[in-house]
Amino acid sequence: MKKLNAFIAAAALALGAGAAQAQLRIEISGVGSNQIPVAVAAFADESVAPQQISAIIKSDLERSGAFRVIDAGAAIADSAGVNYSQWKARGADALVIGSVQRLADGRLDVRYKLLDTIKSTQLSALGQTPAPQHTRLLAHKIADDIYEKLTGVRGVFATRIAYVTHSNGQYRLEVADADGEGIQVALRSPEPIISPSWSPDGTKVAYVSFERRKPVVFVQNLVTQARTVIANEKGSNSAPSWSPDGSKLAVALSRDGHTQVYTVNADGSGLRRLSNSSGIDTEPQFSADGASIYFTSDRSGGPQIYRMGVGGGEAKRVTFGGSYNISPRISSDGKTLAYISRREGGFNLYALDLASGQEQRLSDSGNDESPSFSPNGKYIMYATEAGRRKTLAVVSVDGRVRQRLSTQAGNIKEPTWGPFMK
Repeated sequence: MKKLNAFIAAAALALGAGAAQAQLRIEISGVGSNQIPVAVAAFADESVAPQQISAIIKSDLERSGAFRVIDAGAAIADSAGVNYSQWKARGADALVIGSVQRLADGRLDVRYKLLDTIKSTQLSALGQTPAPQHTRLLAHKIADDIYEKLTGVRGVFATRIAYVTHSNGQYRLEVADADGEGIQVALRSPEPIISPSWSPDGTKVAYVSFERRKPVVFVQNLVTQARTVIANEKGSNSAPSWSPDGSKLAVALSRDGHTQVYTVNADGSGLRRLSNSSGIDTEPQFSADGASIYFTSDRSGGPQIYRMGVGGGEAKRVTFGGSYNISPRISSDGKTLAYISRREGGFNLYALDLASGQEQRLSDSGNDESPSFSPNGKYIMYATEAGRRKTLAVVSVDGRVRQRLSTQAGNIKEPTWGPFMK
C-alpha cells in the first residue's frame, strides 16, 4: 500500500505544467492470441468518484488485446458473496468486483477484488484511499494488477508517454497517461523539439530543442520544471538517451567534425567520446544492462545498427537485413531490438530477436519513425502517418494487437514510453 501511495504522489507531482486542450483518440484493431475471458462488474457506488473506475479498467484490459472483457452488468461490491460456478458458466475465467465510498475528508475509499472462477479462489485484492483527482491513476493501477495476476507480466496501464505535437506554428512537448488521457504540456516553443527520452525514474525528460537556433540537449525535471543544458557543443547536439541507472546520457555530437557518440553525466559534466569512425555515428541507446550501446552508423556504406561497449572500442554490426536500418531501441529484457528499416521504398518498424537473428516486420504504413518499447517489453509505440497527418501507433511485439493514437489539433510524433514508476 505504501508503494502505491508513493506512486500516486510522484505521478501527481509530475503534472506540474498546464493541461493541454486536445485529447488523444485511440483506435484499436486486432486481438491477442489466447485471450483471457474476464468479467468486470461495475463497482458499487462508484458514481461518487469523478470517473467510473470499472469503465477505465475495462478500457485498459481491452486495449491490451490480452483479454476478452465480459460485461458483468449490475454492480457487485467487493464484500458481496459470489457464485463462482455461475460466472464460470458465463465463460469468465476471472471476475473483477469492487466498491467506492467517499470519506468525510473528501478522499475516496476504493476496494477491489480479483476472483478466479475456475479455482473458486481470490487472486488479489487492493484497498486505497486516493484523492478524487487520482481516481483514473488508481483505476490504471488496478488494471495493472489484473494484467499481472492473469498473465504473469507486469502491466503498463499506469505508465506515461511523452511526445511532440506541432500545430499553428507551435511545438509542444506533452506528457500523458498511456491511454492518452491526462495530457500535460511540459514545454512550448516556436522552434522544433525532437528526441524526447525519459529518465529511468520517470521524473525527468531529456530532449533536443532548437530554441537557441541550433540543436541543444536539455534535461527537464517534470516535478520542478527546472531545465539543465546537457550538451551545447559546437555543431549539432542530438539524440539523448539515458543509462539504466540514470547517471549518464548518451548523445550524438558533431563538435569534432563527423557526428559521433559521446556520453555525459546527467548534470552536463564529464563529456566523453566513445566512437571514432570516419562516418556518421548517431542515435545511441544504452543496452538494458548498461554494459553496451547500440547506435546507427554509415561506416559500412549505408546506415546500419551497431553495438559497442559502454567504454567505447570495437563496434560490431547487428542488423544485416536490408540496406538501411536506423533508430535502434532495445527491450527491457535486452532480448529484442526494434528499429526502422527502409525496404521497397517504405520505412517500416521491425523487431529483431537478438538470440536467433530472426526479424519481424510489425508495420505496413511505409512512413514510420521513432520506435519506443513499453517498459514491460510487450508493446512498441512509434510515429507514423495517416491521411497526411502524423500520428502515433502501438503494436504488440507479436504484431497481433494494434492501436492508433491521433489528435485533431495537429501532427503528433517523437513518442517515448515512460518507465515503471517506483
